[in-house]
Amino acid sequence: MSGLLRICTAGSVDDGKSTLIGRLLYDSRGVYEDQIASVEKASKNRTAGPIDFSLFTDGLKAEREQGITIDVAYRYFATARRKFILADTPGHEQYTRNMATGASTADVAILLVDARNGVRTQSRRHARIAKLLGINDFVIAVNKMDLVDFDQSVFDGIADEFAELLQGANLHPIPISALHGDNVITRSERTPWFDGASLLPYLESLEVDRNLVSKPFRFPIQLVSRPNDAFRGYAGQIVSGVVRPGDQVTVLPSGRSTHVKDIVTWDGQLDVAHAPMSVTLTLDEEIDISRGDTLVTGPAPFTGQKFEAEIVWMDEKPLDPARVYLLKHSTRVVSAEVNRGLVLNQIGAVTVTASRPLVFDRYAENRGTGSFILIDPSTNFTAGAGMITAPINERSAAARPSAAERIVQLARSAATEAEAIEAVRRALEEILT
Repeated sequence: MSGLLRICTAGSVDDGKSTLIGRLLYDSRGVYEDQIASVEKASKNRTAGPIDFSLFTDGLKAEREQGITIDVAYRYFATARRKFILADTPGHEQYTRNMATGASTADVAILLVDARNGVRTQSRRHARIAKLLGINDFVIAVNKMDLVDFDQSVFDGIADEFAELLQGANLHPIPISALHGDNVITRSERTPWFDGASLLPYLESLEVDRNLVSKPFRFPIQLVSRPNDAFRGYAGQIVSGVVRPGDQVTVLPSGRSTHVKDIVTWDGQLDVAHAPMSVTLTLDEEIDISRGDTLVTGPAPFTGQKFEAEIVWMDEKPLDPARVYLLKHSTRVVSAEVNRGLVLNQIGAVTVTASRPLVFDRYAENRGTGSFILIDPSTNFTAGAGMITAPINERSAAARPSAAERIVQLARSAATEAEAIEAVRRALEEILT
């Protein structure tokens, strides 16, 4: 087995995430001797034994003082069989938004549960976020089994509850003791009733499906390159699929079709390019294409201004349906409205209305074109992360105009330019306050 595996951990406070990751790094020799010496020194006068494994990941001073994980701690390590990027994400409810950040790029999630407490509300929230973000492979790490005398019935009950919670996902429950190393690297003699793989061998052998090349071609335009009058190229990163010179591509949202002439890179021209390569494409015809447009082949994505989505709200200021937000989708930024309010760390199904058409797929089918973020225009803070679930086709002429449309109407109905500026200013002030 080879290749990179991206992992995120999640669980409630004190379930032992940082200890498990520290143990995994330590036992797999994924930490340097000076790090071990530093942790041994910091472990003195603590109750975790000779080495407090959580200190390998709880890097912030505030985290060590409080004994909790605040930010996402990324660690890189490798074994003879595989390379790993591991994100130790916060368990505290206050930092749920950070957990969503760590899970957004992960291939597999390790959900930790304290065997004494079972599946708690935060455990359910983390499982839902990970599933929502497209993760389909889960390790259910039932930790602190030594504190329940390695009772199989306790383990089975927690595993069954997660199986019901994450229906359709691939689950691998493991009874562990992160503190003592049971079933972390090797099988534990204290769980003779468990016949599955321990944590590290399972991660080393896990096959994940992230074959972007097999998906339809999607190429959002990031830059129109015009170094001279003889060259017009369209630069960006291939989100999914493959492209070759001669391929017919469609420009969305305009719907015009043309053919790829050349694939240009710093190292020269290519005969083929695929995701996630960054390239410049030249086309047979000069078509009006700008940043934010998308070149596509194969099954057409959706093009529209209204869609259903799931949003993880990350701003302490609640989502206000009366306000206009900036929506960044791929390389396009537009204004948008959301039909319902959410508060910090809340996850909710919403309807989003954008001021201009977007080219998108369902998140479950393509992460790159199915995700977006909402930005507060008054602070430039990333307020929410969204996953598109379905398009909405609306043909009703009586539909309430969006805030952007109302502003345009105010400007057009003004008698003078000065009146138009003042009307727009008042409208924006009303919306943003």
